[in-house]
Amino acid sequence: MPIRSLDEIDRQILKYLQEDARIPNARLAELVGLSPAPCLRRLRALKEAGVIRKYVTLVDPRTVGHGVTVFVAIRLDLQAEGRLEILESAVRKWPEVLECYLMTGDADYLLRVVVADVEAYENFLRTKLTRLESVASIRSSFALKEVMYSTAMPIT
Repeated sequence: MPIRSLDEIDRQILKYLQEDARIPNARLAELVGLSPAPCLRRLRALKEAGVIRKYVTLVDPRTVGHGVTVFVAIRLDLQAEGRLEILESAVRKWPEVLECYLMTGDADYLLRVVVADVEAYENFLRTKLTRLESVASIRSSFALKEVMYSTAMPIT
């Protein structure tokens, strides 16, 4: 059942799920003012409509040895379809790249990369990024401190 527009209950469901994706359906139903069966139907409809893409566990990068975050601005030699695909195909395979965006402005792509340390980033740069034939320039910016991080979409 595709959802064309979200009503207030759908928005509340999304808000609570973004706070805790493992919330039991009975508790979620209670919070949004429904009985469990209709709440579950709405949840399934949100999944089927693609509003909810997937459930994930957020891991603190430092606890698994990825304490350095680098934002990487990349310019390509040509903005031709084949050149775009070379980079996009490569970054999808690299576990260090958590996000990749095709951009407007000075850079063609912006990547968020996590690594253990500066040496690990140098290795990533030398063995992966600089070996792509389509890359004309790379500008790296190291994050000094994470001021704010959220995966929750604003639900209004």
